[in-house]
Amino acid sequence: MTSPPAAPEEAPIPALSTLRLALSGGTTAQALVEQVIARRRAVTADGIWITEVPDAALGARAAALDALPPAARGALHGVPFAVKDNLDVAGLPTTAACPEFAYVPAHTAPAVQRLLDAGALLVGKTNMDQFATGLSGTRTPFGAPANAFDALYICGGSSSGSGLALAHGLVSFALGTDTAGSGRVPAALGNLVGLKPSRGLVSSRGVLPACRSLDCVSVFALTCADAAAVLDVIAGFDAEDPFARADRPLVPAPGAAFRFGVPQSDQLDFDGDAAGAAAFARAVAALEALGGTAVAIDYTPFREAARLLYDGPWLTERRLAVGDFLDRRPDAVLPVVRDIILGADRFTAGDAFAADYRLRALRRAVEPLWQDIDCLLTPTIPTAYTRAAVLADPVALNTRLGHYTNHMNLLDLCAVAVPAGFLPSGLPFGVTVQAPAGHDRALLGLADRLHRVLNTTTGAVGLPLADTPPYTATEDGATFDIAVCGGHMQGLPLNHELTNRGARLLERTRTAPAYRLYALAGFNPPRPGLVRDATGGAIEIEIWRLPLAEVGTFLAGVPAPLAIGTVQLDGHRAVKGFLCEPAALAGATDITTHGGWRAWLAAR
Repeated sequence: MTSPPAAPEEAPIPALSTLRLALSGGTTAQALVEQVIARRRAVTADGIWITEVPDAALGARAAALDALPPAARGALHGVPFAVKDNLDVAGLPTTAACPEFAYVPAHTAPAVQRLLDAGALLVGKTNMDQFATGLSGTRTPFGAPANAFDALYICGGSSSGSGLALAHGLVSFALGTDTAGSGRVPAALGNLVGLKPSRGLVSSRGVLPACRSLDCVSVFALTCADAAAVLDVIAGFDAEDPFARADRPLVPAPGAAFRFGVPQSDQLDFDGDAAGAAAFARAVAALEALGGTAVAIDYTPFREAARLLYDGPWLTERRLAVGDFLDRRPDAVLPVVRDIILGADRFTAGDAFAADYRLRALRRAVEPLWQDIDCLLTPTIPTAYTRAAVLADPVALNTRLGHYTNHMNLLDLCAVAVPAGFLPSGLPFGVTVQAPAGHDRALLGLADRLHRVLNTTTGAVGLPLADTPPYTATEDGATFDIAVCGGHMQGLPLNHELTNRGARLLERTRTAPAYRLYALAGFNPPRPGLVRDATGGAIEIEIWRLPLAEVGTFLAGVPAPLAIGTVQLDGHRAVKGFLCEPAALAGATDITTHGGWRAWLAAR
């Protein structure tokens, strides 16, 4: 059963893409915050929030955003979002759904900080399965989260509150984490898009670990385009995260004709749900109609890898993360969570090596498959369970929920879970497209096409999917990276010259400490000039990736006295980027001490 339509004064928060248009067209962040507050008061469902940002703090943040000049506004200016309560936000408690474990961090997780730096507005921290141990959403002392369509059913976890906040129209997007499926199961049960990025693409620093070597920060969004917009902000190499990996070469999106794998019919499991089986068959047919050829594959290696996650020594990583607290305060942890984590004590170092050897063999067994198919399509979950059933049999049914998700990080895959219509029960059904790491944006493009064939609304509030823009993966495998230090930076007046050509932001970083930055004379609006000078400093820059086919027209528009040369980065890397002819410095203002163009604009 769906929620009744909201009254205008408490209307659900629209999709990110819709909001960005409104905010760029004159809607103020303060007006939007009033809607956020009204919506938050109107939605009375239990189990969404653990810590809400107070109304006054939301208003102050919105006022500060509105006070920024247009040139200083970020790509997500004023867009409200939520984060799962195992991601650190300075000044707000991190509980991981265990009140006695709570601490107040001094620093914000880099993924969250990137969103804040881009102007996004944090509404609160969300409920979750305790210590991210579960896929049902029922393992929490912070209220009983229920499915947004039918309260008898689970909403999925462990990122339960993040999924519910978006499904109920409280925010435009939300962050979760995904070790075994926590960023995809709630998407399937909430009519949402769930993006599980390639491991290491988004910094996992500031995340209370579940399995540190496997954890990913995930994105819940209403559309694939919105998920891609968030990924553009949060992705980027973090040298302080030992599990971060440099951005992999982009993989071309499947063309007009492509091949996708599906598990052999005798390996598909819907736990007796005939409606789910029929819904998946429709999704397969829809992908075929989009130009795909279905290829039956042996799903056995994926299932065996999935079993390693909870039946193998990776449980020991959870013990490492919270074991000291659990030993001191076993009474503070939910019994089912405590028993799962303490189960790690049975594993030896020999078990860890044996499991690693077996996983390497499984990865090698799966490798040839990707030579024959572009992606793999599976259901996201076998079926939806009632809350009562999960509480009565919490371990077995939780294991069933991970049937199609647990293998993902162990096999180093990325994935996009998308809505795929509704069942006769009124509950949503979801499917997942997946491929090896590096295919993130290619999968988003394909998943968006499938989403729009199978669905008409987003979340649980009936917002029309047709009102949102589609997403197209523009990368064709041939790209050119360029460093920008002024008006082409994200949110500044010339940034459209990059984004209109399909460029995407790779990272924000600094030059080597050997440059001077000038505000050149005679330009309106002002323009910077970056000049190599051993007596200078490190200057803030952004690195953008352009499709190679667009480079020529972009370079043709670079005016004198600016030029493209080689810029040395902090850390002994180099990239092509904007530099300035020394002759143009006559009458220019040296602004090196500000450290970057944004800081100088703010100081003005």
